[in-house]
Amino acid sequence: MTGTKEYDIIRVKGEEIYEDKDYVIVEHAFTIFLNDNEFITLLCTPSSLEYLAIGFLHSEGLIKSKEDIKNIRIDKEKGIAYVYTKNKTNLSEKLYGKRTITTGCGKGTVFYNVIDSFKSKKIKNDTKINTDDIKKLIRTFNKESELFLKTGGVHSCALCDRENILIFEEDIGRHNALDKIIGKVFMQGMDISDKMILTSGRISSEVLIKVAKIGLPIIVSRSAPTNLTIEMAKDLNITVIGFVRGDKMNIYSNFPSLDF
Repeated sequence: MTGTKEYDIIRVKGEEIYEDKDYVIVEHAFTIFLNDNEFITLLCTPSSLEYLAIGFLHSEGLIKSKEDIKNIRIDKEKGIAYVYTKNKTNLSEKLYGKRTITTGCGKGTVFYNVIDSFKSKKIKNDTKINTDDIKKLIRTFNKESELFLKTGGVHSCALCDRENILIFEEDIGRHNALDKIIGKVFMQGMDISDKMILTSGRISSEVLIKVAKIGLPIIVSRSAPTNLTIEMAKDLNITVIGFVRGDKMNIYSNFPSLDF
């Protein structure tokens, strides 16, 4: 399976000890060069690398539209993306070398100041979704994660409508998994104003900011949000739902978007 490596191991089950094989997730160093300048190295799962590069740069505000991209080339063997934009921005020049490690798994990296999130436009959130729809989507979501079922070492992320998973990505970093989806949405010009994000990981403020910047009205997780996420979501009109497990879920913000 792509993104895994097989190892010989000693497995212990109670009193039983025996030789076995196990699949381990690959941790891949992926360096993005922006206009021939080394910009950032992400630790990731080596899939959907073009979408990861574009999604990361777009979510950080360095690429505003497809027309900004002059060329992109991925060297998968070396783990490098070469991205060229039509116009260099002062922001990208100021940010070279300023890499901040965040709470993200896989050493998720962002450049923004959290205060910047409050400058985002309030999301138009007229989307209505039934709690039963969310439960069904999460059940499908859990079954989709082949890498997780094989290795237990990745996060999953999906873009959905009320009934279907439209895009599904996995990565060792939850930020990376989301950026892969953002990159695909960006490159395909998808309308996501009535869509939602499902994620396996904690909903941190960094994750919420990425969702807010692309105008997604709902984010759903099997895990927990942080308090800053909830406060920001209330300001930005985003519905945050956590701990979706079996028949249970917690709805933290923007309750009107839910049909009970």
